[in-house]
Formats: sequence, C-alpha cells, structure tokens
Amino acid sequence: MKKKTSAAGPVTRTVVITGVTRGLGRAMLAEFHRRGHHVIGCARSRVGVDALRQEFGSGHWLDTVNVADDAQVQRWARHVLAEFEPPDLLLNNAAVINDVRPLWQVPAEEFAQVLDVNIKGTVNVIRHFVPAMSARGTGVVVNFSSGWGRSTDPGVATYCATKWAIEGLTRALAQELPPGLAAVALNPGVIQTDMLRQCWPEQAKAFEDPTRWAARVVPWLLELDSADNGAALDAPTS
Repeated sequence: MKKKTSAAGPVTRTVVITGVTRGLGRAMLAEFHRRGHHVIGCARSRVGVDALRQEFGSGHWLDTVNVADDAQVQRWARHVLAEFEPPDLLLNNAAVINDVRPLWQVPAEEFAQVLDVNIKGTVNVIRHFVPAMSARGTGVVVNFSSGWGRSTDPGVATYCATKWAIEGLTRALAQELPPGLAAVALNPGVIQTDMLRQCWPEQAKAFEDPTRWAARVVPWLLELDSADNGAALDAPTS
C-alpha cells in the first residue's frame, strides 16, 4: 500500500517501528494506528506479531524479523520498499537489557546478544532503509537511546555501553546524511515496561504506562524534521 497523498501533501505518514510487540513499540503502533498512519513493524516473536495482525487488521505491515540478523533485515526492507514509499519516520526502538549484575559476571553470550540487538540491529535497519530515504530526500531516523546512554548505574554496564554507542553513532550518522534528512537520539524517559520490570520489579510500578507515554510523544515525533538533525533529545514530559 502506497502512502496516501492529496493536493495539500501527505495525509498519512509511513512509520517503521522495530520491537513492535511490547513496551513502547506496541504502544506507539497503537497510537499511530489511532491517528490513521501506516505502521511497518517488526519483532522477533512470531506469536506476538500474529496477535498484532489480528488486533490491528489491514493497513499495516507487520513481520517477524530479528533485527540482529542483517540478511533478515535486508529481505524485510526489500519487500517493504516494494510496497510502500520510504518511511517518513524510522524508529529504531528494539532493544534488550542484561540481567542486573556486575559487568564481570555478565556471560559472554548475554553480552553479545545485547550488543547484537541494540547496536547491530539499529545499524542493520539503517543500512537497508536509509538509502531509499536519502534518494527521496526526506525522512527522520529516531534511534532510541536511554537515560543510560547519557549516565550510568551499577549492574547495567552492558546496556549502558550500547546506549552510549547509540548516542555516538547517531551524531556521526547525522553528519553523513544528505540535506532534508535527520537522525536524532531519543531518551524516552523512564517508562513502566518489561525491560524496567526486569531491572527493578517493584520500583517499576511507580512509573508511567507506555500507552500514556505514546499518546503524548507520538504527535511530537510526527513534528520532527531536518532542523532536528544531530540532536540528542528527551521525550516531552507534558
């Protein structure tokens, strides 16, 4: 389905979201859907993706994709770009976190998985969508960072390393993009998600629900443009 247009310009946006089956990804899908935009989403869980297809019906493109696997991302992007125009918003949201423990106690396999999803996954998606966005000359890449991409706490050194990396690669990407595009790093704030509950099960209950977060932040995301290129942003709190 191609993006709808009118004489006045686009009436809907095409939005790519990774990690779409839970947390902020799922909440953003629901809010973009409510506002009439087309979502191209992916996640690793086939069961989760199938459930979203049942819930949200037609008008969106939802696939089972492991963003850490470059070949899977390449196939996904090729199929998507054959049906849709390049995304107006590319939201690199997919991420995992390590079990809270000192860095030297994090198993090598767990360390590698966090890096593979959080850094390589982000770059894989950029690699296969940004060329089409560049050819069109418009679009915004939002790489989800974290407060732990700008500060640190004990027990989450692995996750911090990946989010500090997201901050740096986003700045460099912003310098590489052609005029008309933007790349920004976004700290979404502290939200009550599965990831936060994994770190602090009890404390997580005190923080904002993803649905309320998305209702506030999605319209703000839709306002981002090339003037924001290179910015390290915090999601609005009101």
